[in-house]
Amino acid sequence: MRVTLLGTGGSAGVPMIGGVDGRGEWGVCDPREPRNIRTRASIAVDANHSGDGQGGVLLVDTPPDMRTQLLSCGISRVEAVLYTHAHADHITGLDDIRLLNRVIGRPLDALGTQATLDELMHRFSYAFRPWQPPGFFRPVLVARPIQPCGSVTAAGLTIHVFDQDHGFGRSLGLRIGGFGYSTDVVSLDEAGFAALEGVDTWVVGCFQRTPHRTHGWLPRVLEWVERLRPRRTVLTHMGVDMDWDWLRANLPAGVEPGHDGQVLEIDG
Repeated sequence: MRVTLLGTGGSAGVPMIGGVDGRGEWGVCDPREPRNIRTRASIAVDANHSGDGQGGVLLVDTPPDMRTQLLSCGISRVEAVLYTHAHADHITGLDDIRLLNRVIGRPLDALGTQATLDELMHRFSYAFRPWQPPGFFRPVLVARPIQPCGSVTAAGLTIHVFDQDHGFGRSLGLRIGGFGYSTDVVSLDEAGFAALEGVDTWVVGCFQRTPHRTHGWLPRVLEWVERLRPRRTVLTHMGVDMDWDWLRANLPAGVEPGHDGQVLEIDG
């Protein structure tokens, strides 16, 4: 299985719009380090381990940067999309799914909790109308509601999902074999820790170094890592407080900052 980190940034990306010259607000991130350039958080999971995006690919979320992300990573064929939650930075690239529809020649399954799908159908109602062959002048999605805990099959993968606390809302975490994905989470309950028990490679959201109301921050995430002890932990959903070189120099062994376009090879 191959996991591609399509985007590793927070809701505003890095750099954020602004800055004294109008070219971006970088915070403590060094603009000379290309791995500090972060688009909004998303991953693609290739069940076939081919790495060419030609089949069995699960897309997790459709951020506003989705088009650029897929082109940059050479992924053109997606079998299904799973939504972790319905915040704007995770859904507003949805219209570009029409191009993915054209590649596979059929509607695309959209998985998420009923609450997430209800929000998507409210904001993108046109995408959930029945397909009118032969073309795709609009995205066509088929809603597949899933429970916030349990298992589902999509894109040739068995996916175990679990509920996460996102401060003012909820999100879904994923476990696929030895791989775990936990973005947009501020605390994990015992069910979440149980779902992640024995995880080998864990991609986890870590927005900044100081406490935050809705996202994991560095000391808290490292506490989770100490409890779960994955072989490899990769940080994602990082803001302008998370300089790549500083993180590489200061994180404990087995923990690293992710970067856009990074590919993880997963056994099992």
